[in-house]
Parts: sequence; C-alpha cells; structure tokens
Amino acid sequence: MNLGIFDEIGNSLKQNKFRVALTGFSIAWGIFMLIVLLAAGNGLKNGVNSNFAGEDINKVYVWATRTSMPYKGYPISRRIILDNTDSLLLANSFAEIDKVIVTYDVGYKKISSGKRNRDADIVAATSDYFSVENVTIKNGRLFNQLDFTENRKVAVISEKDAKFIFPQDDTSVGKYINIEGISYLIIGEYKSFNNSWRSSVYIPYSTAKTIYSSTNEIENLVVTVKGLLTTESNEAFNEKVKQRLKAKKTVHPDDRRGIGVWNQLQNYLQTQQIFNAISTFIWIIGIGTLTAGIVGVSNIMLITVRERTKEFGIRKAIGAKPSSITRLIVIESLIVTGVFGYIGMFIGIFLSETINNLLLTTDESEMIVFTNATVDLGIVLGATVVLMLAGILAGYFPARKAAKIKPIEALRYE
Repeated sequence: MNLGIFDEIGNSLKQNKFRVALTGFSIAWGIFMLIVLLAAGNGLKNGVNSNFAGEDINKVYVWATRTSMPYKGYPISRRIILDNTDSLLLANSFAEIDKVIVTYDVGYKKISSGKRNRDADIVAATSDYFSVENVTIKNGRLFNQLDFTENRKVAVISEKDAKFIFPQDDTSVGKYINIEGISYLIIGEYKSFNNSWRSSVYIPYSTAKTIYSSTNEIENLVVTVKGLLTTESNEAFNEKVKQRLKAKKTVHPDDRRGIGVWNQLQNYLQTQQIFNAISTFIWIIGIGTLTAGIVGVSNIMLITVRERTKEFGIRKAIGAKPSSITRLIVIESLIVTGVFGYIGMFIGIFLSETINNLLLTTDESEMIVFTNATVDLGIVLGATVVLMLAGILAGYFPARKAAKIKPIEALRYE
C-alpha cells in the first residue's frame, strides 16, 4: 500500500476538523453509553445478588399470627401457636421439603458487660439453623451437641456487638455477657455479611425453652425446599403449606392471617425476572444509542463524500483509478471510527472500573445495592468492531458511487 495515502488522509482530516469532531463524537458517545448502561445494569444485579450470597436461597419461613376471621365457633383475633407437631407435619406431608428447622425468637433484650450495653434480638437456634442462614463464624465456634443436651448458657454474638461491648479486646470469645440478669458465656463471634440491619445473639434452643418458655411453642419454622424452580411452583407450595396448617389449626381457608409464609426462593426468582427485564431494556437502549451513532457516522460520511466529489473528479482527470478513490475514503473512515471508538471504549471502561474500585472500599457489612459495575470486554470489543464496520460501509457506498461519476461531471459538481 502506498504510504502517501496516509499523508492525504491526514491533510483531509486537518482541513475538516469540525466534521471529524462530529463524526468522532458520534462514535465515542455510542460506545461510551453502551458500556455505561451495561455496567450499571450489571452493578445493580450483582449488588442485589450478593445479598443472597452465603445463605441457602431455597428456604421458606413459616410463622403463626392472630386470625382475622371467625371460624367454626372460634372468635376473630384468636392467637395461633405453632408447636413441634407442626414441624413433624410439614416434614412428613410434603415431598418438596428437604429439612424443617425450628426457631424461637426470645425477643429484643438488653445485652451488657459492665457499663456497656445495647439491644439485640435474642434468637434460640438449633445446630441446623446456621447451615441455612447467612451466619459465618469468625472467632470461636458454633453450638455443639453438649450445649443442647446440658442446656448450657452459651451465646454466639455478632462481630459488631462484640466490638461495641468489648472495644478494647480483639475478641469476646471466653467472656461473659449479661442478658437481663442471666450470664452467658460467649463461645463464638459471627460475621453476618450484608445484613447490617440485623443484630442477633444466638443461644441454644434447649436453653431458651428452659429459661423463657416451658411450652412446646415454636416461634418460626424454617423449611428448606427442593425441586421448586419457578415462581409458580413456589406460589403453589406456599398455598399448600398455608392450607395444611390452617386445617390443622382450624383457621378459615380464606383468612389472610393466622398462618404466614415467606418464600425466599420465590423472592429470588422474582428478583431475577426483574433484572432480566432490566437487562433487556438496557440492551434496547444501548443498541438504540449505538444505532444513533451509526446513523450519525453514516450521515457525516455521506456529506463528506459529496463535499469531495469535485476533488474526486480532479483525481480521476489526472489518472487516479476509481478503486484508489474508494480505498482512500474507506481507510479514512476506518481510522476515524477506530480511533474514536477506542477513545469511547477507554473512557467507558475507565469510568466503570473507577466506580467499581470506589465501591470495593465500602464496609462489606453494609447491605450492598451496587457492586462489580463492569461489563464483559468481549461485548465492548464486539460493539466497537460493529461501529467500525458501520463506519466503513457508510463511507464505502457513497465513495463507490462518487468514484463512478465521470470526471467532467464531477468537476461541474457543486
């Protein structure tokens, strides 16, 4: 290839700086906006999904409340109580249920050591409870079988509570906290990721039942499920559980209260559907923005060729071949789209990576809404190549048409 062609392209670009700037802006803006939109969508989706990390998604919470309808001689506002027979009923009645875990919420109480105190939710937990909740042990240990069989007064507290009550110590393990007059030995500290709104102190289920409730009452049932892959199947399962327990507790089938069910798997699946819709919308907007850039490049290249028709006539008059004229425009278009496409890609990636690095400096104990705001490099390169090809085609067809004009006609062209 004749290297002089690049000198000609350079002179052409210098003489038409404003036109080149408009063309370049259309290209860079299209790539930049596509990257920003996709990165924002990914950041939002990754942020919400990270809040499900570390815990079982396929779980259902079941609890009892007061009724809102009279039924079979029972009055309205009757208090429904779950007990151990209900956990057995669910475990034996539904093939979808993998495991049933009982919990008892003692309630919010003041925990203290010396002069430092704060309120926390006291939760009576079994050994299976930690396997399905977002609770990761940092120091010490979780409960063992002896803690339950001997009704030991031991507790597992959050790292945040430990730092507040024992600010001068590296760990609270081995120390005692007082829960409204009763001393508990701290055997472990947990780190509960992305759940800053929850501050729970865990004590053995058997200990809590001995101290705070001598009945078989259960506060909540946590049920892990299997084989429920759609929102519809989860909704059907929720309704079956409600109706089975309502029948056992003599609650009106149409009563919206009495038995409560919250399905985390269903919530997760619905969240994914929402983000799939958001991703589709972002792609539509991004492709629209990219298309606008392509249209802008096409229009500007068309104007460029028309402005240079007379120049092409002179070139042909002195012996230039039509192919050389077409090649000149195509290479010029390739250079402009390639350079400005890279600029738009660089700025978009730089911005998304900068935001991502800033987000990584936040406290991971806080609830995450936006994280890892990046976009697949393959998608970015593919979009850039598409825009470059569009620019080449936008210059090729008008240039080929202009190159076919006879020199005498081209020289008369205004």
